[in-house]
Amino acid sequence: MSRIGRAPISVPAGVEITIGSDNLVTVKGPKGSLTQQLSPAMTISQEGSELHVTRPNDAKENRALHGLTRSLLHNMVVGVTDGFKKELDVNGVGYRVAKEGNKLVMNLGFSHQVTMEEPEGISIDVPNPNKIVISGADKQKVGQFAAEVREKRPPEPYKGKGIKYTDEVIRRKEGKTGVKKK
Repeated sequence: MSRIGRAPISVPAGVEITIGSDNLVTVKGPKGSLTQQLSPAMTISQEGSELHVTRPNDAKENRALHGLTRSLLHNMVVGVTDGFKKELDVNGVGYRVAKEGNKLVMNLGFSHQVTMEEPEGISIDVPNPNKIVISGADKQKVGQFAAEVREKRPPEPYKGKGIKYTDEVIRRKEGKTGVKKK
């Protein structure tokens, strides 16, 4: 039995879960509403303030879907109650970010400014010119948008310039020695 799949999901007060036909699950909470189509092979049942996911048999595909379905449901419940957040740091001389309306404007050492539109369901916060905070209810959307922002100028290994996650560690390389042998 999957250790992740058999763990119950506790549903906090103020969260409403609707399980439709073919496992179309809608979760509504204080931070918004999320809808996702989960595998119809899994059985999702709500008992009081807990959700349980069970699988029909021990076939390899069903074992894989068991833990996945439970994790997706758990992420939806956490997203509508607490939300998810990714923090990025901008390192480099002259590298700055600012928020203008619903656009993220970045100066990243190019001859032009890089602008990105704030997607629906995601909020961008720029507490200082070298920090970006991306938050939202959908874990997948938050992670994808953070990856797209980081992709505009990934960190390089020599000086560490670029956009990196706050908790990311950049493996540094030693540069040229500067001494040539004849």
